[in-house]
Amino acid sequence: MTRSSILHEYSLWIAAAVAILLLALSSVMAFGPNWADTHAGLQPNMATLPECARPAWLETTAHPFAVEPLIPTPLPGEVRTVGVKQGAYQEYEQIPAPTAQPYTLRWRIGVGIPEKNPLYFPWPAQRPGWYLNWSTGYTVTRTLAQRTDPIRMEAPPEIELGMDFYPMVRTPQGRLQPEPALLAQLAAANPGRTWLIGNEPDVEWQDNATPEQYAYGYRCAYTVIKQSDPTAQIAIGGLSQVTPLRLIYLERLWRFYAKEFGQEMPVDVWNMHAFVLREEAESWGVRIPPGLEYITQGELWDVADHADLALVRGQIVAMRRWMQEHGQREKPLLISEYGILLTAAYGFDAPHVNAFML
Repeated sequence: MTRSSILHEYSLWIAAAVAILLLALSSVMAFGPNWADTHAGLQPNMATLPECARPAWLETTAHPFAVEPLIPTPLPGEVRTVGVKQGAYQEYEQIPAPTAQPYTLRWRIGVGIPEKNPLYFPWPAQRPGWYLNWSTGYTVTRTLAQRTDPIRMEAPPEIELGMDFYPMVRTPQGRLQPEPALLAQLAAANPGRTWLIGNEPDVEWQDNATPEQYAYGYRCAYTVIKQSDPTAQIAIGGLSQVTPLRLIYLERLWRFYAKEFGQEMPVDVWNMHAFVLREEAESWGVRIPPGLEYITQGELWDVADHADLALVRGQIVAMRRWMQEHGQREKPLLISEYGILLTAAYGFDAPHVNAFML
């Protein structure tokens, strides 16, 4: 959840995603201007890839949101401002660090970078072992949009930081961003990565996908990446929180995938978020997942529950239990987001945020 309207001075803390990932990654970077010549045999033919076809019945109209209803109505006297990006950022001189070794604490800890570039932050020697920034992490330019000019991609500066980068493919209504052809190039050029497919498909103002839409998008992304790089690891998109309501969404996704495609959903790495937000139609919080509109409410958590670590731990246990019941027990579980999303006006000042995050 990168929600600029509520980050304020807490942007680093809120966006930070402390994670547990029992998976070693390669930091190989092999990208250059002659990608098409070097990797000519690796890119799938997107025009004929059946795994990326979508049935007509899958299409729906997106629900527009002018303002995210994430937090409650402003308190009396509270001034709510929209975060403004600075015109320029300082890039700190970085202390080089080695890539985290498997099973070390650094290897298990990751962080979310709200401003995309990790060089905007001064990292200590004992820094996280990996990071994500809710994108594939590449700058893509063409001289003219109407021409098929070579694409220039600027890779993230992970090598000098000793922090592996975990790219994320967005899946709005089950459609891939970036498009499959570009995704194939990125995967082939950067082998050995862990790819996160989607971000909160269960939330209307995030990837906003029904279980069926997400299943089709996930299948396309999984196939494209694995055909381009068989060594890649694929992580399912994290639901906003693990509650009985969200598990209905996950169960429907799991069963639909098996029925529609005749096989168990292939997931290398499981992924979840662990927020504590209200689940009620037309209310603050994360509301009702797309496709489950026949349900009007789930967990009716209130502001006072937002920083309850017992509720966070309960979600992790619930997710692990679900994995065990579905034959996924031995796979790693990534907790790619958690944090405080409410402001100091609700009692969540910097000391409270720090205590919760650490």
